[in-house]
Amino acid sequence: MQEHDKPLTRAWVIHPDIQSDRNRRDPVSGLAEAVSLSAALPSLDTIGGEIVRLPKLQPGWLFGKGKIEELRLRLEENEIELVLVDGPVSPAQQRNLEKEWGVKLLDRTGLILEIFSDRARTREGVLQVEMAALAYQRTRLVRAWTHLERQRGGLGFVGGPGETQIEADRRAIDDHMNRLRKQLEKVVKTRELHRASRAKVPFPIVALVGYTNAGKSTFFNKVTGADVFVKDMLFATLDPTMRSVVLPAPQGGTDREIILSDTVGFISSLPTQLVASFRATLEEVLDADLIIHVRDIAHEKTHEQALDVRTILNDLGIKEDAPMFEVWNKIDLLDDEARDARLARAEAEDDKFAISAITGEGVPELLDAISRFFEEEKIRREFVIPYSEGRKRAWLFEQQILEHEEATEDGYAVTVLWTPRQEKEYREM
Repeated sequence: MQEHDKPLTRAWVIHPDIQSDRNRRDPVSGLAEAVSLSAALPSLDTIGGEIVRLPKLQPGWLFGKGKIEELRLRLEENEIELVLVDGPVSPAQQRNLEKEWGVKLLDRTGLILEIFSDRARTREGVLQVEMAALAYQRTRLVRAWTHLERQRGGLGFVGGPGETQIEADRRAIDDHMNRLRKQLEKVVKTRELHRASRAKVPFPIVALVGYTNAGKSTFFNKVTGADVFVKDMLFATLDPTMRSVVLPAPQGGTDREIILSDTVGFISSLPTQLVASFRATLEEVLDADLIIHVRDIAHEKTHEQALDVRTILNDLGIKEDAPMFEVWNKIDLLDDEARDARLARAEAEDDKFAISAITGEGVPELLDAISRFFEEEKIRREFVIPYSEGRKRAWLFEQQILEHEEATEDGYAVTVLWTPRQEKEYREM
């Protein structure tokens, strides 16, 4: 039987609503997001889900005995094979619940890692996911399985006698992670070389960020004409994509070229292992000249999602005053009153834009604003280019900034009108 012919795994989603947690999320939207997460894995058939309200967590079991039995009957009735718990589950809780229910269990971090593993396409993405998965697995070795409690003998030069299987497994994971880290360093060096070569090109970088499924890739495709994978699911984009875009210049000036970068979507409670592993990829955002924060303005939790994005950006080291436009996407899904209110507010604020990446409404105005953001005051300079530096002269022609040229004894006497960015590039040639 081929891979795509395998029957789907029947899954059930549980969102624990812990009453003692003051910072807990809205349980209804929390469950809806968790169901969307499970739908993002093509191997799963999510039969249903439920909110389980708890006064507090039970250390070894997560739920109380009565609730565990009630859930067991429901899982049996629906022939469930996999339970997805929308939150952290300790190794002991996982082992106990899997034994009690006779199913496989994944917590939120495990599920997101599975999705990332399924989506990774580039060599860098695959390595980053594997690193994150091993870091997660390492934390779950502590008494996670009974076979890990066995002692094994030793010759004295490998871990010493009486080393536990836990220690052996942990060291094996550490060794594997070190190998992956070295491979990833090579990939990152290649990326840095590409970044350095891009830095020599006088095109500003604009990075798209936002909560997963906010419509970044749809906007990216609309603007660039690219064919980045788009689907109404969480984490449709994983590996970063960059494209050159020519923006029409405002008020009849010369057109402006930028590099637009589409990045992985963020999500609340994003596993720390993933944030750390994907830091190299997300450094594209750190290097950006302008950040475009795309929000799903039609989502009932759009404000909470925006706060989650801000938190992750802060964790990455993005400064509070970093240049950023906030783009309210999906206004086509709002009712007339809400849509008009968003449009009016966006018009009143310089850094807010209401658009629909699907219909294209508001997109030209946003592109004009991006172009204006990079408008630079031009400076007129007069100097002589020696005849031996023909490459520099050719570059002035390429940039279309040469106003006057005259041959002299020492070289070409030129007059140019250029931006500080172009002048800096010329000096560094």
